[in-house]
Amino acid sequence: MNFLNEFKDNEAIKVITGIRRSGKTFLMNMFIDHLKEEGIDESQIIYINFEDMAFNTIKNEIDLYNYVHTHENKTKKNYLFFDEIQNVNNWEKAINSFRIDMDADIYITGSNSHLLSGEMATLLAGRYVELTIYPLSFKEYYDFKKGAPQTAYKLFTEYLVDGGFPAVDIAPSDNLKTALKHGIFDSVVLRDIALRANTRDDKAIVAIIEYLMGEIGSPISATNISNTLRSNGFKTTTATVISYLNLLQQSYLFYAAKKYDIRGKKMLSTLGKYYVADTGLRNTRLNKNYRDNIGHQIENVVYIELLRRGYTVDVGDYSGKEIDFIARKGEEVEYYQVTEHLPENDTRETDNLRYIPDGYKKVVLSLSQFDAGKVDGIDVQYLIDWLLEE
Repeated sequence: MNFLNEFKDNEAIKVITGIRRSGKTFLMNMFIDHLKEEGIDESQIIYINFEDMAFNTIKNEIDLYNYVHTHENKTKKNYLFFDEIQNVNNWEKAINSFRIDMDADIYITGSNSHLLSGEMATLLAGRYVELTIYPLSFKEYYDFKKGAPQTAYKLFTEYLVDGGFPAVDIAPSDNLKTALKHGIFDSVVLRDIALRANTRDDKAIVAIIEYLMGEIGSPISATNISNTLRSNGFKTTTATVISYLNLLQQSYLFYAAKKYDIRGKKMLSTLGKYYVADTGLRNTRLNKNYRDNIGHQIENVVYIELLRRGYTVDVGDYSGKEIDFIARKGEEVEYYQVTEHLPENDTRETDNLRYIPDGYKKVVLSLSQFDAGKVDGIDVQYLIDWLLEE
């Protein structure tokens, strides 16, 4: 809401992106209500949800152009809201036309990052601002559950299993939560991945997703995935796997973290890692509990949280030592190691950071509150306290 208010009545097109069911439509409707409270008349607002059958006759840019100009307020500023606009062919041409020939403030949402490439990038370059919506953070989940310090750890383990999709977190039973997560998974796979891959056989896509979910936080090779699929009877190639991996990222189901050479100050061509948008989706799909591979699950939570806080995040390499995350925001650089607990008589978690010869912030995040403090000059923070920071 702060973002939308900041750019309200700005000529830049407001683009809201993120995985399905993360809250984009709800946010858009909240903002419409806010405009009405500010005195904007109903006749000035045009809202179209392109997944609503009421608008299924709007197929392309001409249909969209004609609909808007038929319903526009000719005497006042118009506020245009287009939800899941990627369902309209050549939509960007209509949006560009509205920007030029109307007094309009324009907001669009989409569940696929392909939205911001191709024709859109050409027609609207430099003319839009993007807000990425993620599932609820742990702090949001904690506040919603009316958490207290004595319940924080328990709520965190529930968060790993429930995840952060709002509809899931308000569901009254575990069975309904599970059913909702399966529904979200199916809608992402069928609508945002299989459809774009132009295939009706989504079994290979699902196999790749389950492979990545089982290997979060581990280096990933498209060749290895292809070999694994072929050994399980799938007819696929490395090139096909790479194309599917790209689609998984475009749907916001997974995020890829590349490896960065800190000493050489360059990206490495070695294997990167994949993190899932929501651990709840992962645990439900794989039928796992929060204890399964918990070290990599909390690493996943930290990665998504850093993205949510506005950082660009890579995996670090310093002279062969792996740094879990390098987080950058402008000139700001921070290094993070993530662990379930600091091992006794072993300083590898802090050593990896201690030997980096620069003055940037270096932090170890531990799921054990007893680890908090300083080790060899490195700040060790309780992960849950870090997640609950303002």
